Amino acid sequence: MASAVPSEIERLLTSEPLMAHVATCRNGRPHAAPVWYRYEDGVVELVTSGTKLRNLRENPRVALSIQKDENGDAKGMVSLLGTATVIDDEEATREATRKINRKYGAEEDAWSENVLVRIDVGTASYRTYD
Repeated sequence: MASAVPSEIERLLTSEPLMAHVATCRNGRPHAAPVWYRYEDGVVELVTSGTKLRNLRENPRVALSIQKDENGDAKGMVSLLGTATVIDDEEATREATRKINRKYGAEEDAWSENVLVRIDVGTASYRTYD
């Protein structure tokens, strides 16, 4: 399936290991936290546990914010809204963990207690700063 995410946004999402902030909501209260991620073909993969995972199991609506900086100066940002699916599959989680950890320079089996979450991107917007 072709991605609805414009190519300029895809380039930013895949260009380097940028930090994302994922926003979840549970019982009417927002929760935002930094995460590592991997993007491919309109889907964001992350592996997580704790509050983020509990929130996503209860409410799959999610927002991600990703910012590119150079020497502390914001150069661009992406905002994604989507629907999360928790993937309770150990092999799929191990594979996603290896890929994400490799992207960020961590040991491939680090944080093995996390669970895979796939986010289907519904809308994407971006802005560059000159």
